[in-house]
Amino acid sequence: MSDYKRIVVKVGTSTVCHNNGAVNLRRIENLCRILTDIKNTQCEIVLVTSGAIGVGTNKMQKKQRPKSISGRQAAAAIGQCELMSIYDKFFLDYGTLCGQILLTKDITENPQGEKNVIATFNALLKMHAIPIVNENDSVATEEIVYGDNDTLSAVVAKYVKADLLILLTDTDGLYDRDPSKDKDAKIIHVVKNIDKVKAFSKDSGSKQGTGGMITKIKAAEIAKENGIPTIIASGKDPHILYDIMERKKVGTLFPVK
Repeated sequence: MSDYKRIVVKVGTSTVCHNNGAVNLRRIENLCRILTDIKNTQCEIVLVTSGAIGVGTNKMQKKQRPKSISGRQAAAAIGQCELMSIYDKFFLDYGTLCGQILLTKDITENPQGEKNVIATFNALLKMHAIPIVNENDSVATEEIVYGDNDTLSAVVAKYVKADLLILLTDTDGLYDRDPSKDKDAKIIHVVKNIDKVKAFSKDSGSKQGTGGMITKIKAAEIAKENGIPTIIASGKDPHILYDIMERKKVGTLFPVK
């Protein structure tokens, strides 16, 4: 299928949840099936997933995310349990092992912590399992969070020495203008100069998520600095992963050169 040997796939809250915050079971099942199929081509996969707070908020039958830090931490704890249960079930249905890794900046920016995290990734991949990564929002405070899983996914890609970072989001890629406001906006298929696109990419996340296009551009920048290309594409249909693996022209590519 492809010469990619190790990829990191990041899915946002808008990919794993419906607009009302409930889990999008159909999409997650498709994602697990397709990732397993790609894995069966001897490509190693790391999945970075958002959605814990959103899923927890919905499970607590709240209409909005808690405003307090402790409230969001509680929602994350409840949601992470639910989210991993769903991933575990669907991956096992297709014969794939998965393991959870929860990270915070104070761990990854500590030399020994970083070393331990890398060792865990390598051990899981050696076992042919898919590591599922999320920020540890249940204990995180402002001082120790990345704040968005786009940045975290780029750090993870660096740790595992990935061949490609894929950011699945709620748009088809990076546009030259806001497509929700300008019908003539055009997608940018290749970005070689990241500084040029930063200027018109404002941080406007989805209703359920915390990131925006600017965080994805920053993630692509981190990945590029570590020799890893990035693709931003729509997560509405996980089948797009096949197109990416076959190097078809989809989404926005941030090449290394």
